[in-house]
Amino acid sequence: MQLQDTSIHVYLHARKKYLFVKRLFDIFISILMLLMLWPLFVVIALVVRIDSPGPVLYTQERIGKDGRPFLVFKFRTMVQDAEKNGPQWAEKGDQRITRIGYYLRKYRLDELPQLLNVVKGEMSLIGPRPERLVFIERFEKEIPTFRERLCVRPGITGWAQVHGGYELTPKEKLELDLYYIQHCSFLLDLKILLKSIPVVIFAKGWR
Repeated sequence: MQLQDTSIHVYLHARKKYLFVKRLFDIFISILMLLMLWPLFVVIALVVRIDSPGPVLYTQERIGKDGRPFLVFKFRTMVQDAEKNGPQWAEKGDQRITRIGYYLRKYRLDELPQLLNVVKGEMSLIGPRPERLVFIERFEKEIPTFRERLCVRPGITGWAQVHGGYELTPKEKLELDLYYIQHCSFLLDLKILLKSIPVVIFAKGWR
């Protein structure tokens, strides 16, 4: 599933220096956070294991830059057979979410393993959230330009996440993601990082 060249691709090609430095920043910060947070990883792994049967880590195929699939890492927050009825969005009050999973999702702790995806080059600290192929295909039937958000690495946090996250419609998310792609800069990245702090602390826009 490869993307064709677009005006956004041309724009990003002209921002090679920014994208190169951003990649170095991603690697440095991600490795630093992994080294600092490994005790928290151990604690979370233990409580996930004790709370419900199943693996500690959960992997799921997502679509990354230029339509390349990859496995995203997360701490498991749902029961093992959560998708026995097929792919579906998580809803508020979702009965599939485990007791500890509720808190991990609320404070975004379940996404910490994605720092490994950043180090591997599959994700960035900042960018559009990666979606599953089944949902991308569903959204682009209604929004033909939805796939344009795949021209950059997906991120752990992003412009859409600090403006509502799961509370946004696919069209609203696309508009915010495209705004970020068209205006990406070190200053905007810093703004998103700062805005992400209250989103995590006050558990805004989670499911």
